[in-house]
Amino acid sequence: MIPFLKNFFHRPAIRFGLATDTRGKFRDPRFVSFINQNNRKTLNTDFQDAVLRGRRVLRFALVAALVGGGAWVLLESAHALSMF
Repeated sequence: MIPFLKNFFHRPAIRFGLATDTRGKFRDPRFVSFINQNNRKTLNTDFQDAVLRGRRVLRFALVAALVGGGAWVLLESAHALSMF
């Protein structure tokens, strides 16, 4: 009965952080071999180039919208001032 109680109360100490786990980060060697066999491909650098191009286009569109908005405000202001 005492070995059962000792084994029963040993595991929660690790789970609750009261004791350190000496088994290491990867506990199951099958998991390591699975990760090794099913390793994902490296990131395609063309994707990063596409992201940079998209950001440049977005920046250009934002500047064009600001210039267009400023021109519209100037035209409306000139139209309002011509009424007086």
